[in-house]
Amino acid sequence: MRERLFAVGDDYWIEDADGRKVFLVDGKAMRVRDTFELKDARGRILVEIRQKLLSLRDTMLIERDGEQLARIKRKRLSLLRNHYRVTLVDGTELDVSGKILDREFAIEYDGELLAQISRRRLTVRDTYGIDVVREDADAALLIAVSVCVIVLADKERED
Repeated sequence: MRERLFAVGDDYWIEDADGRKVFLVDGKAMRVRDTFELKDARGRILVEIRQKLLSLRDTMLIERDGEQLARIKRKRLSLLRNHYRVTLVDGTELDVSGKILDREFAIEYDGELLAQISRRRLTVRDTYGIDVVREDADAALLIAVSVCVIVLADKERED
């Protein structure tokens, strides 16, 4: 994924390990709140990502087929690591922690690693990888969670 991904209105492809375009992150410009669509290679919308307007803490929402799928917000902040909580509609909670501004973090469920986000192994500047560890995991959801967490962390840094 390219670092400039989060300029609203820009579109960026996510490629697999073989360089094939798999997902498109479509940033929607001219909106009151940050809005993105994650599409498959054929252009079908897999999930929509929106910033929740009226909330005490910045919150992002992930929707699939018009139904809310997940809510992401900052859990706590420490000196070295950022923590975000992802609450799925069924009540399941995922934990996102690591050095998010450095693009080095993990998404876990109940202590089990689901995805690892890292730029350490890549040599191309402003690029980082999202390694979905579990084969049965919802890759589109985990990529959308990564997008949300980075958007929220970048907003906190700006504030």
